Amino acid sequence: MPRFLTGLALPGNPEPMTKAFVSGCAGPNLSQDETAFFKEADPWGLILFARNVESPEQLKKLTSDFRHAVGRQNAPVLVDQEGGRVQRLKPPHWPKYPAPRLYGDLFGDSPERGLRAARLGAQLIALDLFDVGITIDCLPCLDVHFKETVDAIGDRAMSGDPKIVTALGQAMVEGALAGGVLPVIKHIPGHGRAQVDSHLELPRVSADLSELKSVDFQPFKALSQVSLGMTAHIVYEAIDPETAGTQSAPVIREIIRSEIGFDGCLMSDDISMNALGGDFVERSRKIVEAGCDIVLHCNGDMDEMKAVAEAVPTLGGEAERRCAAALEGWREPEAGFDKKAGLEEFQALTG
Repeated sequence: MPRFLTGLALPGNPEPMTKAFVSGCAGPNLSQDETAFFKEADPWGLILFARNVESPEQLKKLTSDFRHAVGRQNAPVLVDQEGGRVQRLKPPHWPKYPAPRLYGDLFGDSPERGLRAARLGAQLIALDLFDVGITIDCLPCLDVHFKETVDAIGDRAMSGDPKIVTALGQAMVEGALAGGVLPVIKHIPGHGRAQVDSHLELPRVSADLSELKSVDFQPFKALSQVSLGMTAHIVYEAIDPETAGTQSAPVIREIIRSEIGFDGCLMSDDISMNALGGDFVERSRKIVEAGCDIVLHCNGDMDEMKAVAEAVPTLGGEAERRCAAALEGWREPEAGFDKKAGLEEFQALTG
């Protein structure tokens, strides 16, 4: 097992008191202030974006430096590496991958081809990430596509048929695990009906509960055994007409935990998105009180990071159990897989 996943505290560090958030950082290297902050605040994990990525060697150092700062060799490092518009590790150091919608298009011509491409694409991405110390990829996107689906989701949604989304999502989950990273199902309980971009404003969905259950919830329900999930900043009027799902106890407890049956580690979508109001202490506390296990803050703004760290609790109870169980599901990349041959096959499948 790689050193960074042994799960042991580093020599000389006290027993960690991990706090219930994932943080970003500002650039390709940790500053002295960021290192001190991570050592003191001990966030559960780190999430990376294009601003943090320069080269494989630089990324290896960044992920290692974060783990040393928090004193946990199994501290999660996350990224959104879906393909298409959402790809943080890019050429020339990493291959270009297609948007997930292509897998749905391929499935329409040949289910076998679509499923193979989805699994292989996720496995190849995972191997890219594993090589630089990234252990969680925020895919698959299980949002069902509708005519009104906002462009912020767009071709990230694989199909308008929840059964196809489920099948392709399962293939991507299997591929990610085979490549040595943990997948995250998102945006639970469904972002497809949103007509505005939650990065900019709060979407509202007026569909009745029976519609949501029969379509939007289905891929999440079918894949509820996956150990990590990410919420949606959307008001579901039929469930809670006042509050975004990320901060809504009815959405989390009655729908995500009960109706869908998801018992994994539930993290918020990025709380620096404009869909949420209030300062960052208020945003964070509402998310935790509603039942999320982990608050996700992405933009690397130090003042905001400090506010989140102040607001969230130390991991404990059911949240700690779910987070630990998620990490225990990690496994080594599949033995004997020929990455070069796999990439050639993937390119032939996807054109």
